Amino acid sequence: MKCPFCGHLETQVVETRISEDAEFIRRRRQCGACEKRFTTYERPDVSFPSIVKKDGRRTDYQRSKILGSMTLALRKRPISTAQVDAAVEQIEEKLLNLGLREVASSHLGELVMQELKKLDKIAYIRFASVYRSFEDIDEFRMLVDEVGR
Repeated sequence: MKCPFCGHLETQVVETRISEDAEFIRRRRQCGACEKRFTTYERPDVSFPSIVKKDGRRTDYQRSKILGSMTLALRKRPISTAQVDAAVEQIEEKLLNLGLREVASSHLGELVMQELKKLDKIAYIRFASVYRSFEDIDEFRMLVDEVGR
């Protein structure tokens, strides 16, 4: 592993820990040249399906986009980052379990809405109102009524 401070290629692992949820490994490393320490995280490298947009374009799955849209919907809501991370992991697990090479963006949006509905009803309504691009107030009212039941 290349040292982020001096660029030296020889580093030594000083300590290794597995995360609480066993999703990644945290390693403390020390550079052989400058002797500074830094942390690395290892996650399994999995192949997510490509996302097919409404216009037919294909893009790579990007966790940051899901996190960003969920964070925006959850803005100023009492939901922890750990809960959001867990929800994103649930979405990713469902994507992988589909076993498909391509997934429609609409299906991914529905997965996000399912997780937001579990986390916070207000965030769900915020996301759905933008995602579904309602044309009139009646469509919005139907969504609010559905959540209120």
